[in-house]
Amino acid sequence: MTMNDGNSRSPVEAIQSYKQQARRLREALAEEGRSLSHGEALEMVARQHGHRDWNTLSATEQNRPPRRNSAPDFTVGSIISGRYLNQPFVGEVLSVTALADGEHFRLAIHFAEPVDVVTFDSFSAFRQRVHATVNRKGISPQRTSNGLPHLVIEG
Repeated sequence: MTMNDGNSRSPVEAIQSYKQQARRLREALAEEGRSLSHGEALEMVARQHGHRDWNTLSATEQNRPPRRNSAPDFTVGSIISGRYLNQPFVGEVLSVTALADGEHFRLAIHFAEPVDVVTFDSFSAFRQRVHATVNRKGISPQRTSNGLPHLVIEG
């Protein structure tokens, strides 16, 4: 069995994997009639992976930089286009912040032209600068009431 160094998975996935290793260790020892608490098993798993204790292993995983295996197509200063609340836009990315899961990003976007985010004919509400969370493909996990993503980056 090869051990993964954590670089190809998210911190949450890595920690869950270590917890599963601790559970399997407890089960194997229980079959031999040896008792081990879950906390003791976590400490042993941490030492097996070269860490002083479980807290150190957990903190190391949680502070690991986001995965870089498929970098998003948006960077600060890039011009992007797509749909915001199902309205077409062209805008400039003002900021990009990687979120802890390594799969989502918080963007600040300044639209070249304000976007009317209301679909009623008798009322308008324009937005020119928005903040949104998107995945690596540029699609927001948040949805409108009709199921469409709030933001979709197309180019």
